[in-house]
Amino acid sequence: MDLQLDQLRALNAAVTEGTFDAAARSLRVTPSAISQRIKALEDAAGRILLQRTKPVRATESGLAVLRLARQIELLAGDTSQELGGTAQDAGDSGRSTGRPVRVPIAVNADSLESWVMPALARVPSGVCFEIHREDEEHTTRLLRDGTVMAAITSTAAPVQGCKVDKLGAMRYRPMASPEFAETWFGGGATTKAYAAAPVVLFDRKDDLQDRQLRRRSRQPIDPPRHYFPSSAGFAEAVRLGLGWGMLPDLQVSGDEAAGRLVAIDGDAFIDVPLYWQQWRLDSPALSGIAVAIAAAAAGALR
Repeated sequence: MDLQLDQLRALNAAVTEGTFDAAARSLRVTPSAISQRIKALEDAAGRILLQRTKPVRATESGLAVLRLARQIELLAGDTSQELGGTAQDAGDSGRSTGRPVRVPIAVNADSLESWVMPALARVPSGVCFEIHREDEEHTTRLLRDGTVMAAITSTAAPVQGCKVDKLGAMRYRPMASPEFAETWFGGGATTKAYAAAPVVLFDRKDDLQDRQLRRRSRQPIDPPRHYFPSSAGFAEAVRLGLGWGMLPDLQVSGDEAAGRLVAIDGDAFIDVPLYWQQWRLDSPALSGIAVAIAAAAAGALR
């Protein structure tokens, strides 16, 4: 099977940008050229690789070719960085003059808000990040379909073609404002209290609160629910007394010390293990990110 680089770049651009027109602008060619290159790639593969929807989507066969296209793009970007200049010949800034390497990464919201951003700031120059925010239990899907090259996940089993390193664990505890805790849990963290008290969730994939509820009752509990799909918004909703929620120690230690939040269930906690999964590629860009993530996790996680 003869796969041409310009064809692979067209496939990657079409899926990344969502339309042939946007892909054409990205690659500075005409939409007709994008269409012709993808058609030639499909002829070479003997498969339909793209669903011509809005946005365009890769077929199951297309995902396999897309992973190859993105791996080649990453390695080409690494090479461009290497050929573009070194710290010695890039001037006083110490920055490479090569074209930045784009690296898509999947990160859960709590990690992104608390310890990942400082880690990314320490990655050597020459890397542009495309962050996909996703629950840590679902980030492996984005690795599997080639959307991202690396992910922070709660899954220890490696996705095919990836390697895994353990980072540590984030500890979550059921927290609430003092007023909320007194109103709903004044008599203790009983099953009856949990069944009646409103609870705050990040989104419908967020299972942490239900895990806590299952620990406290053998019967299904379905309390009133609020959804706040941002890490900062979620924590603020709990601070304001809209409900209780499982909050990471990294995010609320200052609030607890100041009396703005209290634990509603004694020493109850849930530790969520986190792992770094990335494609098995000899890529300086990926390696640099992995080193920065590991260093930050060592100082932040349990």
